Amino acid sequence: MRAFTNRTARKFALLGATATAGLLLSACGTDDPMSGMDHGGTSATATATASASASGTAQAGAPGAFNDADVMFAQMMIPHHEQALEMAELADGRAEDPEVKRLVAAVKGAQDPEIAKMRAWLKGWGKPESAGHGSGSGHGMSGMMSEQDMKDLAAVKGKAFDRKFAELMIAHHEGAVAMAEDERKDGGNTAAKALADDVVRTQSEEIAALRKILDRL
Repeated sequence: MRAFTNRTARKFALLGATATAGLLLSACGTDDPMSGMDHGGTSATATATASASASGTAQAGAPGAFNDADVMFAQMMIPHHEQALEMAELADGRAEDPEVKRLVAAVKGAQDPEIAKMRAWLKGWGKPESAGHGSGSGHGMSGMMSEQDMKDLAAVKGKAFDRKFAELMIAHHEGAVAMAEDERKDGGNTAAKALADDVVRTQSEEIAALRKILDRL
């Protein structure tokens, strides 16, 4: 009877030890810091990093496919915008009308960044900034002021400047709108056509405002 009891006790002790070992192994598997959850996080991080890198590369390059009309639009609109900025600079110390001053600020705020954008496009497309038409009113440069126009604008102040500025800027904006309309019709690049849309919208609004200024001056 005592031998049976001893054998039974050893049997239960062995079973208990086996169960304890199993629990310990299970616990170690759960507490492993290199478990699947952490590996999954590493994979997700790598994927996110690759995605961000791809996005940055896309943004850094030229803005998609383009055609000759897109290139011409950028090459012509850059000097066109530059002259508008020169006209706006002349308003400092010369303009008197508050609405003229507001429009001058709007021209500076919009066209300087657009010049930088178009220069970046041409560089990305591998095209020169100049189309070889010079800074005058060559082919496609509708609305450009002559050298004499700029001298006449610089020579006046106060209400005379406001009136002259409005007259010249209306003609200048009308030229830009015509160029932008050509881009909307013939261009192929999405970003360039979007800029053309902005030019048509904003400069048409400014033309209307300048005409109202002329009516009351």
